[in-house]
Amino acid sequence: MVSRALSQPQPLELRAPVAAPGMRIGLLGGSFNPAHGAHRAISVAAIKRLGLDRVWWLVTAGNPLKDRSGLPPVTDRVRDARRIAHHPRIVVTGFDGGTGSPYTVDLLMALKQRFPGVHFVWLMGADNLAGIHRWKDWPEIFDLFPVAVLDRPGYRLKARASKAAHRFAWGYVDESDAGGLALRRPPAWTILTHRLSGLSSTALREIVAEPD
Repeated sequence: MVSRALSQPQPLELRAPVAAPGMRIGLLGGSFNPAHGAHRAISVAAIKRLGLDRVWWLVTAGNPLKDRSGLPPVTDRVRDARRIAHHPRIVVTGFDGGTGSPYTVDLLMALKQRFPGVHFVWLMGADNLAGIHRWKDWPEIFDLFPVAVLDRPGYRLKARASKAAHRFAWGYVDESDAGGLALRRPPAWTILTHRLSGLSSTALREIVAEPD
């Protein structure tokens, strides 16, 4: 007999998105606490510059390197992010790959297994590239999917000087050739310049927390 708890369907916010073989999909992960216009801007830029069919916002349980106490539930953050995304090619999901793991590499491995034939590209800000060497098994991320780094204010030089940039220098793709990045065999990565925004989730949380 299956227990009632096990038989209950997952909330829509936590279900896996739909994808077909051959699609080009960008993956933008984070806590999205809260989602904001800069997330949308870099997603739209990636869609245009990389020729993507979709960008999935992967709303996570939280960053293992940061304090996760006080984070709103994933389902709440997914619903809020969908209001910000408001774009036919941006899909917001709290799907964790079924792993229950907080680590990016585990989620990406699960997506690769679940969606064979889909051309995924991992999207990240230049600030994350500068510190990705602190992530669990970070070189495997570059081995799994092509990576597109979106420029962030004040991080261009730090990103180019990062451990990841040096380790995978031979896989760098000039942004003028980035249109075919999704079809390249990893490791392959690029840095995309675009109209920059100073918005950040941290700054927005601080604004909301300020007393009247």
